[in-house]
Amino acid sequence: MAIKYVPYYPNTLEGQAILDNFVRTKRVLRYRDNDQVVERVQRGMPLYEMEHQEQIGTNPHHNMVIRGECLSACAYLKEQGVQVDLVYIDPPFASGADYAKKVYIRRNPKVAEAIAQAESELDIEELRAFEEKMYGDVWDKERYLNWMHENLMAIKSVMSDEASIYVHLDYHIGHYVKILLDEIFGEDNFRNEIIWHYTNKMSGTTSPHDFVCEHDTIFRYTKNSEYLYNVVSEERDEPVKQSKRVKIDGKNMRARDEEGNIIYELSLEKKVKDVWEIPYIASTDSQRVDYATQKPEALLERIIKASSNEGMLVADFFGGSGVTAAVANKLGRRFIHCDIGINSIQIARDRLVADKAEFEVLEVKDGVSLYRNPVQTMDKLKSLIQGLRNEDALDKFWEGSIVDTKYGMMPVYLPNLMDSSTRLLDKPLMNRIIREALPDLPDDTKRVIVYYIDITDREEIEQFIKEQNDQTTIDIELRDLKQVLDDVVLEDEAEWEVSETHDSIWAGWKVELKSFHSDRVLKKIEEVNLKAEQQAMQKRAKGKDVPFNPIRISDEGLETIEWISLDCTNADKQAPWHSDAEIKIDRLGFVILNGKKTQSFWDATIKCDQKPLRMKVRNICGDESVFVL
Repeated sequence: MAIKYVPYYPNTLEGQAILDNFVRTKRVLRYRDNDQVVERVQRGMPLYEMEHQEQIGTNPHHNMVIRGECLSACAYLKEQGVQVDLVYIDPPFASGADYAKKVYIRRNPKVAEAIAQAESELDIEELRAFEEKMYGDVWDKERYLNWMHENLMAIKSVMSDEASIYVHLDYHIGHYVKILLDEIFGEDNFRNEIIWHYTNKMSGTTSPHDFVCEHDTIFRYTKNSEYLYNVVSEERDEPVKQSKRVKIDGKNMRARDEEGNIIYELSLEKKVKDVWEIPYIASTDSQRVDYATQKPEALLERIIKASSNEGMLVADFFGGSGVTAAVANKLGRRFIHCDIGINSIQIARDRLVADKAEFEVLEVKDGVSLYRNPVQTMDKLKSLIQGLRNEDALDKFWEGSIVDTKYGMMPVYLPNLMDSSTRLLDKPLMNRIIREALPDLPDDTKRVIVYYIDITDREEIEQFIKEQNDQTTIDIELRDLKQVLDDVVLEDEAEWEVSETHDSIWAGWKVELKSFHSDRVLKKIEEVNLKAEQQAMQKRAKGKDVPFNPIRISDEGLETIEWISLDCTNADKQAPWHSDAEIKIDRLGFVILNGKKTQSFWDATIKCDQKPLRMKVRNICGDESVFVL
């Protein structure tokens, strides 16, 4: 449960997305659950305990990488008195797409010597890969806008007086979000609708009867009428002859020589306007960090230079690939990277380490042990809850049912981990279940099960159920979803050998990995193999000779390791991590040593100068395990 609720903003705007500024139409646009959004905004942002997981360098500027939702991160920042000078967010676009990460099986380090001798003869099966969902961008319009309203209110609450916000969207939902931005920041504080035009990205428009979409939209707002803005220029394709400008008596005028002739000069630069021609990131670009919605550094460089100065704090609450934090660091700004997905946190963390940035890694302790991200957990929930089955006769409000000998069919409600507003079971949500969901159930329903992640007060909710559930004979059973999630977490297992070396080449400590086994990775590979086998069988049934080549893992399992770090500072398993030495194995098997790329294959070892006390291992799916050495 949240420690407390932090107020959003002194002048909270009541209501949401009301178009009463268009007097001629008197249109009013409201969404389902609008009253609940207002209640949640009035209650405040949920503040959870924040766990300090790792510190990179001395971090004098208090840079942060936060794993958690925007709402919770803003509650923490506001409680700490942190104010942000520039915000860029690239939230889900409500595009209806699921985004996946390609997961590569690494090369087995036990055959590294053979690989080095005959790389061209490698069996292509050593580079087998599979996809794993990172996050889902599937929303209904009402829920998305309610969610965005709360996030934008939270972000505004931590912005400094001269701050700007850039909201990156596209045609799917951007026009609706602009209405929210007008409501929250005020129409007078709208500054630009920026068009990011690119020509090198594969278009999603396939119909020959439509114009091809080659742009995204970025809405720029400021918190107040006085704000920071630096003029940004770019090189011209060709020099242009222009009259020289000078200020005379405070007026901007053309410069003239002693004879009164206009003075001309060649202009090599031009001011950036609101249409930005910046290429998308090519698949071969060195910037690529294997993140589906990664944005180019040039885009963020322009935004950060325009709306911040050195030493100012730049935040991205849907941080994704970490591009905002990386560019802010390079330009001498402080940064906050926030994202709910563990994949985002790991990519941003590794990217910043490679850039020699100093920061701390924090995690919001909201009581949920997610797999790696909410969409994966939602995909797994039905298989985790014993006896849960699909039930076509039920409204979509219910995830399915459990059949019981005493109560018969029991409909099951599950909170949506993609939507923070459903995580907290409070009186408004319970009232909706009682008033809207229960009356539509079949007449023979005797009991329903309501799972929750967080609850305001269980005794208070149970008393509320007794008082309000007087129109039905249906019992409501409350269950804690955290127990379901936590009980299925299996730690990865590893065997290793620690040794000390003193010779003419190197003196220090070495940890050699003997074996590594991840139950999660193996189960994922089993799923992929089963699906591939079924597809091969279907094609064979149609007369096609299709071989089935399953992904196989060696007995040692070392090819399922992506990253290893040694802590020589602290032996306490629960203490914040201190990475004294680390290696990352790229998908081709080469080692990235302490953030620097090498041309060496991994040999199953990691070295450090001091005696290692703890080891952290990340598997190829993103799970991290800590081992005391």
